[in-house]
This record gives sequence, structure tokens and C-alpha cells, in this order.
Amino acid sequence: MINIYSDNQQSTLKYLKDIEVNLSNVLIMTGDFNIKDNNWDLSYPHYSIHTDTLKEIANSFNLGLSTSINQVSTKYTDNPNESNSVIDLMFLWINSEKINTHLILLDLQSSSNHALLTVNIIVNEIQNR
Repeated sequence: MINIYSDNQQSTLKYLKDIEVNLSNVLIMTGDFNIKDNNWDLSYPHYSIHTDTLKEIANSFNLGLSTSINQVSTKYTDNPNESNSVIDLMFLWINSEKINTHLILLDLQSSSNHALLTVNIIVNEIQNR
């Protein structure tokens, strides 16, 4: 699992793109990517140039953008001049039929202005022979 925070200048994405990251067996990449884009936020009317970089990085790990079961905002604001947005994302292993969606937990937001993203991973018990 990779948990990412990328600032407004996309420093983390630039770093991941500029270096050769040699990680294997990554099932999940999640975090606050600070990218507003109409690909995952239907209320946002624009496309971000950073989306291609993010998708390229995810693809290099064999990860695809997960669709939330409950499609709601992930970052909430008290500022009336700003709107809530979807900037927290989850990418899941492309080759899995069992791990392909996630859930946004608004109830557990607590003092943060970000909602929690969760995914259930079922681990099968190995039978002794």
C-alpha cells in the first residue's frame, strides 16, 4: 500500500515521475492528491493537466482509479466562497475482481476536513492438507 500526500504544486507526483520507483506487489495507492478534476468530481467542470501524470504513475503499478460506492465529496470546507471537492482518491490493483471499489466514511471525519476512504480486502484462509 502506498499512502500519498501531494501538495498544491504536485511535488510528490513530480518526484514519483522523475525517479524510477521500483515497487512490486502494490495493491492500493491512496491519499490526498490535491487534484480537482472532472474525471472523479462530476461537479467540477475542468480537467487538470496533473491527471495524466497521476494516471501514468498508477498505471506503472498496475493500479486503476477506484470508483467509490457512495460518490460524495472527500474534502469539506467551511468557507462559503469554496465548494466541497473530491481530491482524496484510491487506486486499486487492476487484476483483482474482489478489490475494485471503496467506501467514503463521512461519519468518521472527526476534526479533519477530509473524509476517510476505506476498502475491504478479503483474505482467504489457507486450508492445511
